[in-house]
Amino acid sequence: MAEGRKAGRALPIAVGAGTIVAVMLGLEGLLRVGLINRFIVPPPSEVLLSFGRIIDEEDVLARTWETAFEVLVSGFFTILIGVPIGAALYRWRTLRAAIEDWVAAAAAAPLVLAFPLFLVMFGRSATTVIVMSAITGLAPMILKTTEGFAGTRQVLINVGKSLKMSDRQMFWKILLPSALPLIFTGVRLSWTFVLISVVGIEFLINLGGLGQLINDLAERYDLPGTYAAIGFVVMVSVIFFVALERLESWLQPAR
Repeated sequence: MAEGRKAGRALPIAVGAGTIVAVMLGLEGLLRVGLINRFIVPPPSEVLLSFGRIIDEEDVLARTWETAFEVLVSGFFTILIGVPIGAALYRWRTLRAAIEDWVAAAAAAPLVLAFPLFLVMFGRSATTVIVMSAITGLAPMILKTTEGFAGTRQVLINVGKSLKMSDRQMFWKILLPSALPLIFTGVRLSWTFVLISVVGIEFLINLGGLGQLINDLAERYDLPGTYAAIGFVVMVSVIFFVALERLESWLQPAR
């Protein structure tokens, strides 16, 4: 069984890696024959060679950790704040009807444009990045949590009532386990928003992390280095999503 699961996971990974390699080789060929302007898109071979250079010269590992730390802190704040709010919206239907549309609208709002206001309140510091990114990721976390609780099958709730469960028991034994899949979907969406926000704000205010590195390299017109730095952003994203997938499998082993 375990070997079958490993084989089932290995095939998609192999197909994905093969697709990336094929795209890179195709892009390299188009650049070499001049069909794509190499002053806009650098050859993938130059980007790969730039990884070692920016590790040695740009302290990229420390910058990657700084960005990852800000994403982690912001992401946990979205969970700590968003899940209780989502549960409250499920619990009080009138409150849900009153503000759910506003929460959905906030998900589409360009909150990053408010960064001057947050700079005034928190200064040019990591606190600004974390607070803004946590706010950016709240809406999907709240909405998916509410959807998860609302999607609990009525038969499970009826069983809980027949066993005379208290509200606390009903929440921990029935509602929360039923809502976990959608809560984790909310976490993935939320942390995607958070990662985009962290890197974007670092880029805008030129403060630490991979966002500042991308800004620096772009201003030097170091295109291979810029794309390599973006590759490190992708690496941070992959690490977080793999960790979330493992955590979800651990919490829901039967799935």
